[in-house]
Formats: sequence, structure tokens, C-alpha cells
Amino acid sequence: MTQFTNVTIVKAANVYFDGKVASRTVLFADGSKKTLGLMQPGDYEFGTAVAEDMEILAGELDVLLPGKTEWQHFSGGTSFHVPANASFKLKVATLTDYCCSYLA
Repeated sequence: MTQFTNVTIVKAANVYFDGKVASRTVLFADGSKKTLGLMQPGDYEFGTAVAEDMEILAGELDVLLPGKTEWQHFSGGTSFHVPANASFKLKVATLTDYCCSYLA
């Protein structure tokens, strides 16, 4: 899917790590939520409250998923899943464009 229709966009940005990661929240009529964002190169750790599917639209990064000991590489056109109530680490190599779907 290259675009969303009939959605509400929250104007305020979600800003993390001194502005190195930022996103906008997209709300759908069915109650679902996604964020669209950009990550600058760097190392980050995030926690989840609900399960998430992270789609990488462009860029390159390595991810250490919960319960794993080996980093996995992801680039534009790939995605990964993070369970609820977990944390995961990112090593972002290049400016990375992403879409995160929250699976409540």
C-alpha cells in the first residue's frame, strides 16, 4: 500500500533521541493506528506496549529482536514483528523511512 485514504493525522510529532527519530501518528476509521517516521543513523532501543509490525520503506538497519542473540539486517521493502511488552534494539546505518503498525 503506497498511500492511506480517509485517515486522521495527529499534528504533533513523536520525537525521540534528541530528534534523531521522529514520526507522525495516522488514525484509521476502524480504530487502528500507524506511525510514519524517519530514523537518522544511530543506535536506539525502543519498548512496546502492544505488538508492532515495522515496515522499512527505505534505508538500512540491523535489529536485535526480543529473545534473539543475533542481529538481523533489514532494508527497504522488508519488515519485522515485535511482540507486545518487549524491547528491541536498532543500529540504523542510513536514513531510514518506516511505517509502524500497532496491533492492539
